[in-house]
Amino acid sequence: MDEEYQALMKNKTWHLVPANSGKNIIDCKWVYRIKKKADGSIDRYKARLVAKGFKQRYGIDYEDTFSPVVKAATIRLVLSIAVSRGWSL
Repeated sequence: MDEEYQALMKNKTWHLVPANSGKNIIDCKWVYRIKKKADGSIDRYKARLVAKGFKQRYGIDYEDTFSPVVKAATIRLVLSIAVSRGWSL
């Protein structure tokens, strides 16, 4: 948990703001996971701080959402263009 918290603070992922009346405050929680090696032995313990987004209300707490995920087809297209133009990666 401490490593995750330190990474959040170092990257300035969030900042504390005062709670206003009439605003929906989104809670967060810690999610724990045990990462295992291929042989089944424990590799490491992992903690992640996540927001409880299910408490948000559309039109009040947010308008649009965005997920920065790249499709595999897009990556292949960019790589093929780079190779065809002789760019080194």
